[in-house]
Amino acid sequence: MYKNYIKRLIDLVAATIGFVILSPVFLLLTLLLWIDHRSSPFFVQARPGKNLKPIRVIKFKTMDERRDAAGKLLPDDERLTKLGKFIRKTSLDEIPQLLNVIRGDMSLVGPRPLLMEYVSLYSGEQIRRHDVRPGITGWAQVKGRNAISWTEKFKYDVWYVDHLSFWLDLKILFITVVKVFKAEGISGQGVVTSIPFDGTN
Repeated sequence: MYKNYIKRLIDLVAATIGFVILSPVFLLLTLLLWIDHRSSPFFVQARPGKNLKPIRVIKFKTMDERRDAAGKLLPDDERLTKLGKFIRKTSLDEIPQLLNVIRGDMSLVGPRPLLMEYVSLYSGEQIRRHDVRPGITGWAQVKGRNAISWTEKFKYDVWYVDHLSFWLDLKILFITVVKVFKAEGISGQGVVTSIPFDGTN
């Protein structure tokens, strides 16, 4: 009952109220990032959603488009702007994803939507993370976010799918708020995001 109906209703109501409350912050960051990048302040990318259906995830853009002499994008840590670093550290880059939740593409809580190219690399067990809607936060995020291995992330994601409940979602949301204030687990060792998944790590 909760998984199939109540969870979606809570997502819709909570995300709508949250977006209204955060709309001044949303508008301010949109303006500041447009000035910072001199281009769109949003990063939009196709990601696999529930049952692998492609969705378009929207976030605030925290990195610029600087390239080397060969036209190749510079490493992430060199493209992360000062404003972008602050937005990422405070998780404010996730605010636009409330629109994904309202639209029904995502949930407040669930496995994070990853890259499309990872799908072919998943094991039969790992791909079960797509049995539910992806989330803005999830069990793997509160267990370490980008500071834990891919193997651990997928283990936590599948565990969440098997144990999904109202109380677990509430627990994850509470821990997420605590971790945002502590800025824990944002980056892996020596990188500003996480290392790419290659099917073995």
